Amino acid sequence: MRHAGKAAFFSSERAFTLVELIVVVVIIGLLAALVAPRFLGKVERSRVKAAGVQIELFGAALDQFRLDAGRYPTTAEGLAALRENLANIERWQGPYLRKEIPRDPWGREFMYRSPGEREEYEIISFGSDGAPGGEGDAVDIVSWRSLDGGL
Repeated sequence: MRHAGKAAFFSSERAFTLVELIVVVVIIGLLAALVAPRFLGKVERSRVKAAGVQIELFGAALDQFRLDAGRYPTTAEGLAALRENLANIERWQGPYLRKEIPRDPWGREFMYRSPGEREEYEIISFGSDGAPGGEGDAVDIVSWRSLDGGL
């Protein structure tokens, strides 16, 4: 008799039906469809901001290089001149960056030009699309444009 009570407790009347499970899965899918694009947009926006912050840090290191060497690294020397005295500059006091030159948040190298088209030097990340130009998350992140006003 005791076993009959357990069987009644685990009967199919207390379980979820297939229709109920499908409804729950559909609701979760709808919620994910609404939340995922907002979340992914924030991730991409944070990559744009991270690239801008990295460019600003390069700028500080380049300014220190200029104070010591009397000039910015040439385009040919590139950002590597912040880590190694490639041109055998007598007054070089580096390394000006503690770690290796990082890639941009999309895994590509930053572009460095000196002299630049607008400033004494330019550091550029071509954004998510990796090509010059672009809007939104594909915008170019450049050293001469502020993070808050130019994006």
